[in-house]
Amino acid sequence: MNFLTIESTCDETAAAVVTDDLQVLSSVVASQEDLHEKFNGVVPEIAARAHMERILPVIDEALSRAGLKLDDLDAIAVANQPGLSGSLLVGLSAAKSLALATNKPLIAVNHLHAHIYACQIAAKANVFPCLGFIVSGGHTNLFRCVDPISFEHLGGTIDDAAGEAFDKVATMLGFPYPGGPCISKAAASGDHRAFKFPRTFLNAPDRLQFSFSGLKTAVLYALLGPGNSDFSRLDISDQQKADVAASFEQAVVDCLVGKAFHAIAKTGLGRICVGGGVAANGRLRQQLAERCEKEEIELHIAPVELCTDNAVMGAIAVERYRAGLFEELDLDIVAGLLR
Repeated sequence: MNFLTIESTCDETAAAVVTDDLQVLSSVVASQEDLHEKFNGVVPEIAARAHMERILPVIDEALSRAGLKLDDLDAIAVANQPGLSGSLLVGLSAAKSLALATNKPLIAVNHLHAHIYACQIAAKANVFPCLGFIVSGGHTNLFRCVDPISFEHLGGTIDDAAGEAFDKVATMLGFPYPGGPCISKAAASGDHRAFKFPRTFLNAPDRLQFSFSGLKTAVLYALLGPGNSDFSRLDISDQQKADVAASFEQAVVDCLVGKAFHAIAKTGLGRICVGGGVAANGRLRQQLAERCEKEEIELHIAPVELCTDNAVMGAIAVERYRAGLFEELDLDIVAGLLR
């Protein structure tokens, strides 16, 4: 069976064709990084307009690379939550139109659940039940995942997501958008013990929440001092930038790894599956692997190419198809950050 999957939750326009045995026949992603770089972050209206321009060519390219026509599809899947309203609407409208025109089933995909399912695609084996851990630009969330269609939200960020904090600190340091890779590159030559940045909630094992706003403020104070936010006057050496980047990155990683294991202790689960853009971070991957080996926890981290937003992870629609979970054409978006 062939599934067309569509992803447009934020600033990547993507489509893929996957089979019911999780073979990837094609994957196309149109990035918008160049459009948002000068704003140091995603501008929702610009993102939505770019999706409108790119959605049909991206779908057409995905079908062409797969060597298929619309009639060869068995279902149309689309991420309808969570995300930016305008972006979500573009993908959903395209999926509805195709489902109506072809009389194929319409399947809704939760973007966050799909990030976890990317681990199963890579493993080519069942990874459920597991602790699902999303670490991305817009989301930092923990889930108890009983099976591919049963997710219980355990906790998440109460302010910034980890990736958002990376981008904002990168801006403070004068690095371009997206900031995550720049922070990691600078951190490689820095001293992660140079600055004692806070690890919010890390010592509260019963509180499965994250907070990175205080960490951002601590970086600001370290760079400019309290009461000052004029970065045009920032005058520090490349080594000092590297030390700030390394200390900041280590603080984030400590919080992420620590909270994941608080959740493991609370749920009794023996497996962690990690997805999302920040899951590509080398230090996070290393420290998760070391902690999991030490505590004998099975670890699955999505491959780097499936960490950032893509449509391949929409193959979770296969599980919903098997369960008979189809949608009517009045399916709506669910914007926002959770569930």
